[in-house]
Amino acid sequence: MDKSIARDIEHGDHKRQGTVWTATAHIVAALIGSGVLALAWSVAQLGWVVGPLVLLGFSCITYYTSALLANCYRFPDPITGTINRAYIDAVRSYLGPKHVFFCGCAQYVNLWGTLVGYTITASTSMIAVKRANCFHRNGHSARCDASGNTLMVVFGLFQLVLSQFPSLENITWLSVVAVATSFCYSFIGLGLCVGKWASHGEFRGTLGGTTTAAPSQKVFDVLLALGNVAFAYTFADVLIEIQDTLKSPPPENKTMKRATFSGIGLTTVFYLLLGCIGYAAFGNDAPGNILTGFGFYEPFWLVDIANICVVVHLIGAYQVYAQPIFARFEDYLAFHWPDNKFIHRTYSVPLPVKEVGSWSFTLSKLVLRTIFIMFTTLVAMLLPFFNAVLGLIGALGFWPLAVYFPLGMHMAQERIKRGAPKWFLLQGLSFFCFLISIAASIGSVADIVHNLKAAAPFKTSY
Repeated sequence: MDKSIARDIEHGDHKRQGTVWTATAHIVAALIGSGVLALAWSVAQLGWVVGPLVLLGFSCITYYTSALLANCYRFPDPITGTINRAYIDAVRSYLGPKHVFFCGCAQYVNLWGTLVGYTITASTSMIAVKRANCFHRNGHSARCDASGNTLMVVFGLFQLVLSQFPSLENITWLSVVAVATSFCYSFIGLGLCVGKWASHGEFRGTLGGTTTAAPSQKVFDVLLALGNVAFAYTFADVLIEIQDTLKSPPPENKTMKRATFSGIGLTTVFYLLLGCIGYAAFGNDAPGNILTGFGFYEPFWLVDIANICVVVHLIGAYQVYAQPIFARFEDYLAFHWPDNKFIHRTYSVPLPVKEVGSWSFTLSKLVLRTIFIMFTTLVAMLLPFFNAVLGLIGALGFWPLAVYFPLGMHMAQERIKRGAPKWFLLQGLSFFCFLISIAASIGSVADIVHNLKAAAPFKTSY
């Protein structure tokens, strides 16, 4: 028996049956989400030259740092070392406890912020379905306002049910469904953009992007666009957790690198197609959300299908990001209060379907996960600003999680000495990405402040 497998069994390792295909499904489910819907607008702010280059640049950086991060799943050797079950565990092993607090704040705030963004996006798509039907019945000039608060609550209720699954491995089927629906709405969005482009026969857009805004607003929009692209490539904070579902042999890092290459490659193709063709179709008037900005009114049923697919996809992607938060918090409680009945006592409820058996839960899991999802939904209702929230989440999470810690752990693993040529190259890449994150954060905060001046809590309509 392989030494690493024997050691994992000795320490009570959970059963890991994931493959390159299931890992790819999880990655695509995490990547192709809210971010894809804002790419046409983002390219419109950046223009025909910078826009595609930014998409490709983020893709290359994400793949490079993700491959380095996959090697950190085990410590100290990437093949035979001790398993790190979570991102923060890898940071503790390679960089020491002083980095753990910073990593924990960055990772779990980013995970939670992504859930807020997904709640906003799902409600926006559900509203778009209602409005598309209204426009179809009453004409495109009709007033078809709708509030998103009730729909956010409905989305939250779905997540309350799904959150009771014990771990990420138990919802692989949900990621597969999410991937299928993400491809569906991506193809529909692409098809609608191609149709609109063909209808007017013009290659719209400019080399420098939008020119109608004031110079200061143009700068903020460009920075916000960078944040949106960064959000579109966010998945580093769940990479280790996804890798922890993979069976071995072959070594988990090799399988994960293959899955990462496939997942990022597929999403980059979609991002370029949707971003560039969407910009060609709408030009500088590209909507902030390609499926809900009503650049398309007809065929209304196809727009409805695309938005329903967005909602189904986000239901699954939400859990990919939520389950690591649940696992970390519940492990912390179990460790510090080993004899507490509220945390440890398991209850079972028979289910009507015999093949399923019974539903087992603890009161802490039921109550605390419910409170967490309710709070997340409340924040989404208070800040329902699609592009601004996505841009801020992407900006805050990109540098520390996707660049700084993976590069730092790689240098520790390879024992790259300070002052060596490779050390300067990696530090230069890290500093460049840090500047991008700072700039994108400024643009996102400026947009949120601008939107808050005209917004009333719990009264937002679309």
